[in-house]
Amino acid sequence: MLPINATVVQKERIPSLRFPRQALMLTDPERAGIMAMMERATRLGNTHHGKCRILFQDDEGLKAVETTIWTFDAENIVLKYGTTIPVSRVVSVEFP
Repeated sequence: MLPINATVVQKERIPSLRFPRQALMLTDPERAGIMAMMERATRLGNTHHGKCRILFQDDEGLKAVETTIWTFDAENIVLKYGTTIPVSRVVSVEFP
């Protein structure tokens, strides 16, 4: 379920967004859960081209994008065409 205060953006718009350097205040279990969901979403995207919803926060507020995750590391989620979202700004990864 998409939070009411989240703005849906197209993945093509992500490179124009600004992301603060400071990480979101999440607990260790929340971060571990996000990493596990990113792993699942990456497998789904690479094997079945399945999409996920990434909820993240830029300098303007809460945003959501529905896309496939190509890969990720400790710093960034990588989407199509090399578009990235900082892992430190991710609130959740969900399957619509």
